[in-house]
Amino acid sequence: MYERNYDLISKKFREFFLPTLFTSMAGNICFVIDSMMVAFLIGEFNLSVMQLVSPVTTFVNLIYWMIGLGGSVLCSVSKAEFDERKSNSYFTVSVFSLLIIGVILSVGGLVFSNQIVHFLCRAENLLTLVSQFFNAYIIGLPFLCYIMCLSYFVRADGLPKMAFRAILLSNIVNICCDVIFISVLNLGISGAAYATVVGYIVGSIYISTYFFKSERTLRLINLKLNRFLTYLKKICKSGFSGASTQLYFTFKAFIYNTLITIFIGEAGLVAFGICDNSLFILYMFLIGAAQTMSPIVSVYFKEEDYEGVKFIVKKALKIALTSSLIFAILIIIYPDMLLTLYSVKNPSFIPVVFNAVRIFALSYVGTAITFLYTFYAEAIQKDLLASIISLLEGLIVPCASAFILAYLIGGNGIWISFTIAEVVTILFILMYSKYINKKSNGEFSGFFINKHNDDKDVFEYTIQGNVKDAVELSAKVQKYLKDYKVATQVSLVIEEIIVNIIKLNDHVDLIDVIVKIQEDYILVSVKDSGVEYNPIVEQDELNFDNISVLNKIADKIDYSRVLGLNSTVITIKK
Repeated sequence: MYERNYDLISKKFREFFLPTLFTSMAGNICFVIDSMMVAFLIGEFNLSVMQLVSPVTTFVNLIYWMIGLGGSVLCSVSKAEFDERKSNSYFTVSVFSLLIIGVILSVGGLVFSNQIVHFLCRAENLLTLVSQFFNAYIIGLPFLCYIMCLSYFVRADGLPKMAFRAILLSNIVNICCDVIFISVLNLGISGAAYATVVGYIVGSIYISTYFFKSERTLRLINLKLNRFLTYLKKICKSGFSGASTQLYFTFKAFIYNTLITIFIGEAGLVAFGICDNSLFILYMFLIGAAQTMSPIVSVYFKEEDYEGVKFIVKKALKIALTSSLIFAILIIIYPDMLLTLYSVKNPSFIPVVFNAVRIFALSYVGTAITFLYTFYAEAIQKDLLASIISLLEGLIVPCASAFILAYLIGGNGIWISFTIAEVVTILFILMYSKYINKKSNGEFSGFFINKHNDDKDVFEYTIQGNVKDAVELSAKVQKYLKDYKVATQVSLVIEEIIVNIIKLNDHVDLIDVIVKIQEDYILVSVKDSGVEYNPIVEQDELNFDNISVLNKIADKIDYSRVLGLNSTVITIKK
């Protein structure tokens, strides 16, 4: 195989990772910050209040993950298929449906507030505080759904820094308002919720400036109701497997809250709240890795660039495993770190929290593997597999083992059940991958059941953005295809496209070229990170009449701007 250094795809991963790290965790970051501020300003007792409302948070996360992330993945796939109408349809349906759902959840939450609060909280002494927090938090749901939905699409449209800035602004406003509402205005626990709501509103206003960006490629379009609902169904089906973790969190949180109340008591609820928040901190890295990986893998898998898929998965897995292992070791050795963060000073709470967080930390590495695998399965459109993994790891195994172990060995069984859930799920994935690999007769391989390119039929090369490298690459392609009569035409097409890319940009550092030999045709794929360049549209800056030449040589030319990259695919019959 010829040289491909993966620098372009690696650069794209790095470009997306940090913004995604903050973007995808907006709701949870705010929740973690609120928890710390609340514990510091009005005492750790209030953590149990926020923990009791956590099922609402995870349910809302389910909604915007399913529709926002699911829609953005399908939008990326549509762009890879060069279908602009479909990509804009997914964008339109996702934005409007999440806005409508957010309003319905907010209004419904306020109307049925009393019933919901009594369902969430079984402790009479906490009912008033839970009600105060819930009634304030529920107001911000439409803004949370909107900012998260738009951030997924903004990132997929190649503007990850904008999504990052919106979330960063939201969190800065949240922190400032925490101090003002809790300390200055003395609003207590409800002040933390109001601070979060104000943060969502400000972030939503900022991210809405996306609609005024000249470089955006996504547009809101008119859709008939039946088409709208058809697209919404596809979005929910695609996004549910990854988002279902939040649905299971919702049920799991309620079941665990009940078991902990029975077997451990108030100290256990505080400990569970801290364990949950520690997991949110870890999820900053896991979701950053998984949601950076997801749209890139979906595009490259659709284009049958399986080596590119393998490279991205390894990069994401390295981040997930490293962060989870380091965090687990830190918590096991220094559990008092979390006690300091959450200002736990009650002597009766300290030993319970110490014990809980140390046992809970054993599950972190397993969580990293199963979480990443769920998003990977969704990205390669194995929705059933992703759903099974989410159901096993997120609900069935942990709840069943927690219930059984709690009655057998008491409170410690509840904390141990988290690790059992990860081990059982990983064993299931391992057995499933071995079964599929064996059944496919070598077509699939490895833990991630990825396909692989046949080296003899695929030419992969990365060049620097200069004319000298373009000419040399053209010669190498012609030599590679010497047994085919279209070798000269293919090499000419590649040289002219790359030269045009170079001329249109002040500087373009990396260009990926893949040539695939198919049964009846040669497929050429060119990717670069330069300014938008559609090779079948006249460019005033270019003297070369690219349309006439390319149309004479190529049988089909497809172009799309996806993930901030120019993606051109040219088909030439043998």
